[in-house]
Order: sequence, then C-alpha cells, then structure tokens
Amino acid sequence: MNFLEEKIITDGKIFNENILKVDGFLNHQIDMDIMRQIACEIKRRFKGVHVDKILTIEASGIAIAVTLANMYDVPVVFAKKSATVNSTDDKYVSEAYSFTRKTMNKVFVSKPYLHEGEDILIVDDFIADGQAANSLVEIVKQAGANIVGIGVAIEKGQQNGGKMLREKGFHVESIAIIDTMNVETQTVFFRRQ
Repeated sequence: MNFLEEKIITDGKIFNENILKVDGFLNHQIDMDIMRQIACEIKRRFKGVHVDKILTIEASGIAIAVTLANMYDVPVVFAKKSATVNSTDDKYVSEAYSFTRKTMNKVFVSKPYLHEGEDILIVDDFIADGQAANSLVEIVKQAGANIVGIGVAIEKGQQNGGKMLREKGFHVESIAIIDTMNVETQTVFFRRQ
C-alpha cells in the first residue's frame, strides 16, 4: 500500500460507490506533505520525459500542478472554466462534463500560454470518466503541442476514464487506483499496479 492509499483509508469518506470525499487533504484543505509526495511520485513515474509545461484544469488540480512544476522548474497553465472580463477571444476552447458538479463546462486556455511543439504533462487530482482530461487533451491538440503523459493522484478504476485514455495511447500514471468502494463499511479496495 502506498502513501496515498493509506491517506485515503485514514482520512477519506465514501458517500456512495462513486463518490470519495478527500477534501480534508487533497482538494479543499491541502496537506502539503501529501502534495509533495504526490508530485515526487508523478515525477518519478515520468522519469526521463521532457516537460515544458504542466497543464491542469481549475481548481483542484492546481495544487498538484504547482508543486510538480516547481520540481521541474517549468510554468503551470490551468484551463479556466469561466470567462472573466479580461478574457479575450484568443483562446483554445473545449468542453468538459464535471462528474462532481453534473454540469457541462466550457474550458479554455489563452493562446499565448501553449505553443506548438511544447511537451505538456497533464495533471489532475482525479480521473473518473475522463472528461476533464479529454478536454485538456483537445486543448493541447488545438495548440499543436505534444502530450507527454497524464499524471493523476486518484483514479476511479470502477469508471472508465483511465482505461479510455490508455486505450487512446496516452501514458497515464495514477498513484492510487480505486477498484471499488463500500459505503456501509467505509472500505476502499485498490487495484494493484
């Protein structure tokens, strides 16, 4: 059992077979020790891979992305989910369905922040059905950049996002992959990697 699986068991809360609440350490309150361990493990799994930028989607992936980008000494770019008054039309746009919010979001990255030929490592806190990752893949493709991998803290293996991305040929690394969860016993079963 790795450090993240242990943390999920001790501090995670299961709400149903598809909802794991880890906001006490990963995506509402952030445990920086866990964040550093996640970033180190993602970097280890992509050893030897050249990375120009880390790309994530707001908001929960930003903490992992920033910690990891600090280790690579590269910029972080995050796709925004809503336009602001200072947004321009000069952007790459895709759509992503949010599993947790049950909404469709238009996500975008301003064109000056992704360039043709750059090597992009996509990072996020969760992969469930793969919609957020797919929207980032689409944005990278629009920019003409290269996806060198997808690093994820927690993959919900009982859903098909990770499997679908791997079948498309992407190098996906998930630190913890959940096979099943039992709400009554608050038990999480992890897939051995």
